[in-house]
Amino acid sequence: MSTNLSTSASTTTASVPFADLSLPRPLVRALEADGMTDAFAIQAATLPDALAGHDVLGRAQTGSGKTLAFGLALLARLDGGKASPKKPRALVLVPTRELAMQVAEVLIPLAKTLGLWCRTAVGGMAFNRQADALSRGVDLLIATPGRLSDHVRQGTCALDEIGYVALDEADQMADMGFLPQVREILDLTPADGQRLLFSATLDGDVSKLVQRYLHNPVTHSVAPVTASVTSMDHYLLQLAQPDKMPVITEIGARDGRTIMFVRTKHHVDRLTTKLRSQGVPAGALHGGKTQGQRNRVLADFKDGRTTVLVATDVAARGIHVDDVSLVLHVDPPADHKDYLHRAGRTARAGASGTVVTLITRDQRRQTLRLTDKAGVKPKSLLVTPGDAELARITGARRPSGVALVDKQPQQEQRRSGGGRPGGGRPGGRNGGRPGDRGGQGRGGQARGGQGGQGRGGNGGQRRGGGRRPRRPVDA
Repeated sequence: MSTNLSTSASTTTASVPFADLSLPRPLVRALEADGMTDAFAIQAATLPDALAGHDVLGRAQTGSGKTLAFGLALLARLDGGKASPKKPRALVLVPTRELAMQVAEVLIPLAKTLGLWCRTAVGGMAFNRQADALSRGVDLLIATPGRLSDHVRQGTCALDEIGYVALDEADQMADMGFLPQVREILDLTPADGQRLLFSATLDGDVSKLVQRYLHNPVTHSVAPVTASVTSMDHYLLQLAQPDKMPVITEIGARDGRTIMFVRTKHHVDRLTTKLRSQGVPAGALHGGKTQGQRNRVLADFKDGRTTVLVATDVAARGIHVDDVSLVLHVDPPADHKDYLHRAGRTARAGASGTVVTLITRDQRRQTLRLTDKAGVKPKSLLVTPGDAELARITGARRPSGVALVDKQPQQEQRRSGGGRPGGGRPGGRNGGRPGDRGGQGRGGQARGGQGGQGRGGNGGQRRGGGRRPRRPVDA
């Protein structure tokens, strides 16, 4: 297939009721029950063309409502059909497990109103549980490229009946090196199927993907490929290196949700420990944690049990949490794309937010070049701990200084929904092969048990110990 990226490019900001978009009535009623009556701009722009069967390119920043834009279109197109065993009818590809869970959380309740089965297939979760769900028939599969490729190779999923594919955060999949797997997956789907691609940018590798797999797409752009200057305030706060940790701690003690970005997993853990030692309720998120731990950290952040999330760029690509009022670049991002991605965690769905980058004097020139490329003109000033301007901009305040006690490892394991590495598959009658983790909680999959029963013993572990768990494919 080939395409021209300029085909029918359009922009809309008009408010359109969901009831006027030719959606099935059960979907409209479900949306109204959740207080959603009017479509966001990206939804109003893309839904008519997607419902009409056209391939669609949607360019919009994260937080603009893309999930419902492609999700409602797919569910409406699937309405009235039935899936065959192991052969999903529609596919949503996303770059990370967290994003898959977020998409599933939104779409599963809507799918149920139409009698459709929506399930996830992601790394770090029990493979056999996903295979079992696929064998019963799945209408809409939400998957990460690595785990879906595993299912295809194992024969637990076939893609020859997928009539509709949505690629979400395509630019991030390109940045994370998933495009070879994405191409392999798309090559296995019917060439005449409908494709919906959503991305913050449509250049580089994403453009090649579009040219190869989409046919005469209608392009809708509802947001610039630079950071918002109307709903975000951007600041560069320059400080001396010895003042950096005290300033970070004071910002962490502010009211409201804060996401702090750092470069490495080690730095995430170290900074989280330091914040908690000063009484700041912080949680750590990175690719080295189990899926159960990552789910718990995100749940604590959403529910307000922690107010600070410390994360790496890769692990945070699926974070879609409302009411994040401050994004703090503890370490300046590597490039302007990372800046835009990080900044997109705040000022979501029309809300406002603040984006702050901490820099030392030697980082100033490089960071200014980066923000200029991102389309941002941040306000710059010098700060010190206890500074009145620091408090005005970020809400920083003195922390309590009373250390917070971390949960015990046993409690952590119970929350993660599975046994120790080497434990058997949960719920197996005769125990399971060693090395598998527990099942997924939310997102429609079965909940993980406490390990297999019977010959496997407690956790299904065989005599002599189980093999080491295979490293998850997806970050």
